[in-house]
Amino acid sequence: MDQPVQRDRTKELAEFVVGLTLSDLSDADTTHLKGLVLDHLGVAFRGATLPWGEALSDWAAPHDGSGKCQVLGTNLSVTPAIAGMVNASCAHGLELDDTHDESVTHPGAVVIASALAVGTELGLGAKDFLPAIVAGYEVMTRVGMATGAKDILEKGFHPTALFGGFGAVAVAARLYGFSADTLCEAWGLMLSMAGGSMQFSQDAFGTTVKRMHGGYGAHNGITAAEFARRGIAGPNQAFDGIYGLCNLFGSTPDFDRLVPDGKSAFEIHRISYKPYPCCRLFHSTIDALRDVTNGFTAANDDITRIQVGGPASLQTQHMLARPTSMMAAQYSLPYTLGAALVAGPFDEAAFEPDRLNDTEILKLADMVGAETDQALEDAFPEHFGSWVEITYRSGDKRRADVLDSYGTPANPMPFEALLEKFDGLVRAVKPDFDVSGVTTMLDSLTGLDHIFDLMTPFKN
Repeated sequence: MDQPVQRDRTKELAEFVVGLTLSDLSDADTTHLKGLVLDHLGVAFRGATLPWGEALSDWAAPHDGSGKCQVLGTNLSVTPAIAGMVNASCAHGLELDDTHDESVTHPGAVVIASALAVGTELGLGAKDFLPAIVAGYEVMTRVGMATGAKDILEKGFHPTALFGGFGAVAVAARLYGFSADTLCEAWGLMLSMAGGSMQFSQDAFGTTVKRMHGGYGAHNGITAAEFARRGIAGPNQAFDGIYGLCNLFGSTPDFDRLVPDGKSAFEIHRISYKPYPCCRLFHSTIDALRDVTNGFTAANDDITRIQVGGPASLQTQHMLARPTSMMAAQYSLPYTLGAALVAGPFDEAAFEPDRLNDTEILKLADMVGAETDQALEDAFPEHFGSWVEITYRSGDKRRADVLDSYGTPANPMPFEALLEKFDGLVRAVKPDFDVSGVTTMLDSLTGLDHIFDLMTPFKN
């Protein structure tokens, strides 16, 4: 009797990736991609000026001339893997890069940096670049959803680091023109490189590695694809095999999430933009804090208690009382709420090292407590909801609940707000930056012949 053929969802996902073309994208898809690319370029360019961005540029400098790919904010030309490492780290380096909620990943940092790097090296245009980005977002997010991002967070793995490399492989494979079989082998190579610990969330200082989790994904994914391109074979079924990613890291993997059903919109339409420079989990909390303080206008001296309810990870990973680095502060719920009340929620300078001993911020931070709200825990990660209850000196209490923060698909940022965010980021680096030149290219993005044109305005 014939044995039933085991379904290979990894191969099915690979066939989707290699078959995707520009003609498969609707006008709504390409319009959305313009926003994603604009946001990525802005956060990456600003991130390149931060200490870790500059340190990685220094690391890349000896490789100048090794390839055609630009390191953002410099005149360096390096190989795709090196450019991916630096530029994706810079994009992930300010806590302002986009988020896919259900997979708890930051796809843009990894996927768009990889597409720009490989696309530039090959001299490709938008007809290849745009489908590659869509494919990268699909793979990175679907692998996360299939594995179960909530489970892997509880085990202490960082989703962007764990899943990002597979999205980068998909991007490179699409641009290099891989067959589905070669893509599966490249994913098999990437499987042995996958990882990423959340230990940075428990450390007040040694947190720079979190910035590099986007870079690791881009670098390792491009490298795995380059190996496969040269005939180095990896194992098949990297996702749904017995020792594939989903079984290794997930508790109850849902393999059906790996494969697009052909009916639903692409995952790019389920991306959340970040208006506030802090952990994505806090964004609903900041919105709720705005509501209970009448737009942050309440007198801080009148506040005696700030209680927050939300997913369990608020308590387990985000209650560091005295952060001693910018990253730790951006991952600290108490510090972030204190900074929002003192400096407003948009001020990245409130997280810089010279502000970390601000007595007014720390006084408010010491009033913050957190508890698990079971309903919000059950809704996570599809929704990053939370509530805030303020107790005033008078004994009065005010509470606000927010399920979907500003910037999510349910409560979207309009393109005008994205453009304002971009303008602020790039002009902080280069006051005379030609914003209109970039937006003009994005307006005609589908007809762009050379992707490297997008990078030119971001040279030193």
